[in-house]
Amino acid sequence: MTENVASILSLDEMLPAVAQGAIGIACRTDDDKMATYLASLNHEETRLAISCERAFLETLDGSCRTPIAGYASKDEEGNCIFRGLVASPDGTKVLETSRKGPYVYEDMVKMGKDAGQELLSRAGPGFFGN
Repeated sequence: MTENVASILSLDEMLPAVAQGAIGIACRTDDDKMATYLASLNHEETRLAISCERAFLETLDGSCRTPIAGYASKDEEGNCIFRGLVASPDGTKVLETSRKGPYVYEDMVKMGKDAGQELLSRAGPGFFGN
């Protein structure tokens, strides 16, 4: 359907919502056969990126109706680059942050949480209109 695309937005133009485009599959906790099968479908780089992004969203206590964006990716040197953004509901105020660190689960979750804490602190109470 590329013939229907008017333009492709860069990350500088618009950060995506957290976990945008990632596919999640759930399975019963007691179904080892299915869990083994599904593990073969896992894309580890994406799983780690999503973990960073979700830690950011969780720290901000965001939902699908909160103007929050976050994107984690691996750079040429193998590091995690994370960019996060919050906006006021009317879009008049936008706060951004970024982090860089090892592409390792624990470090990436810490980056996401730290970025969320920073923006919470900068935004102050009532930023999201609640």
